[in-house]
This record gives sequence, C-alpha cells and structure tokens, in this order.
Amino acid sequence: MTETDTPQAYEPRPDAQKLTGNKADEVDYEPHPERSIILSPEQQKIVDSITRLYSAQPSEEDMQVYAEKAVYDDPFSYCDTKDILKHKSTRLTRSTRLPKIMASSRTRKIEVVSATPQEIIFKLQQEYVPRGIHVEKPVNSLVSLSLDEQGKIKYHKDMWNRKDYSHEGLGKIFKNLNGDHLTKITQPPPSL
Repeated sequence: MTETDTPQAYEPRPDAQKLTGNKADEVDYEPHPERSIILSPEQQKIVDSITRLYSAQPSEEDMQVYAEKAVYDDPFSYCDTKDILKHKSTRLTRSTRLPKIMASSRTRKIEVVSATPQEIIFKLQQEYVPRGIHVEKPVNSLVSLSLDEQGKIKYHKDMWNRKDYSHEGLGKIFKNLNGDHLTKITQPPPSL
C-alpha cells in the first residue's frame, strides 16, 4: 500500500467553520435544507442510503455505496480496511442494534454544504428517542464522505460537537476496539 492509498491520505478534513459558520469563530451544525446544494442523482442516492443507515432502516443494497476498502470514523468507532465485511456489517448492525437502545431514530433534516466528484459533505440532524425515557433528542453532526473513482464511499467521517477527532492515544484504542469487536456483540447478518 502506498502512502496515497492509506486512509489518512483520503480522510476528509473539512473546515467546519468555513462550511457551517455564521461568524468568524462559530460553527453551525444545524441543517438548513433550503440552503442545500443540489446533488447529482448518483450522489443523491448515496446520501439517501446514508440517511437510511442513520435511521436504522438500511438495506443490503444501501451498503453497496461503500467501496471494497473503506473506513468508517466517528467519535465512538473507527473501522478500517483490515476487514471490509466487518466494516460494512458494523454499519448495518449499528443500525439494527439501535432499536435495542433507542425507541426510534429518524433523520429530521439535512443540508448538503459541499459536493464534488471526490467528496460530499452534509449537515445532519438525527432525532433519537431512548428506550424507557421517550424524550426526543436531536443531534446535529457534520458528515463527510470521501469518494473513490467509481463514486463509492472510501471514507465516512461523522463529526459531532463541532470538532474533528484524532486517531491517537486512549481515544484511538477505544475507537479501534469498538470498531473491531462490535460485530461480536451485534451479530451481523451472515449475508454480509
């Protein structure tokens, strides 16, 4: 693997303030759909698949938007190319295990803030309702999708709390363990 093939080489590093800020020192992760950039039909299909994933309603077809070698990166997990079946099934099982923790999860709104043939960046507002509590909790994030030459996702990054997350120290260990071992708990469908 050459240096340009490593996940770090194509990890999205969006300038959150530039893409979402209202003032020089602020970022606004709340989506404003009326400001959204219009996507090509191919890119819209990718975003639709991702929002179904976040809403715990993905199909195996939705998982096909990911490249064979892809990375999923959020504050709690990092799944890299060492086992793509685990990587794809982790996404699917994260959404299938979600109903065990949440009474519901639904995408309330999105705003595409940047789109090129190599990358799609959008603000996402996901509403979670925890089981037993039944209080709606909207969560805003900035989702960055780095695309390969075939238009498939090679890096899926989900940034919360207005900051990027590093891949160093104790946080890296926790994220890798979660990404590597989550499928042992969630038991993905054998078809993946």
